[in-house]
Amino acid sequence: MAAINVTKQNFHDYAAEGKGLVLADFWAPWCTYCRRIAPAFEKIAEQYAGELTAVKVNVDEEPELAQEYQVEVIPTLILFRDGKAAGTVVAPDSKAAIEAFIEEYGRNR
Repeated sequence: MAAINVTKQNFHDYAAEGKGLVLADFWAPWCTYCRRIAPAFEKIAEQYAGELTAVKVNVDEEPELAQEYQVEVIPTLILFRDGKAAGTVVAPDSKAAIEAFIEEYGRNR
């Protein structure tokens, strides 16, 4: 399943009130590094379909969400477990780094 673009109106349905794991990517279209890591994030969304929901938050369109979750640098990934932020990683450098983040904060705690 591909990553889902979310807005302030439906973000909490997925992340803050959701069950299970939700991986949120806070990004912006002008961010070169965000565009570079996007294919890895999409592969994670497909690979972990059924285990987690992957969502994307455009910080230019949803600055309130970025402020609420204290996102100051993009890309920032936040992993939610049963509605609560379980961990954050800023600017992961590879698909492997994202997988390690999921393993550390999603499964083993």
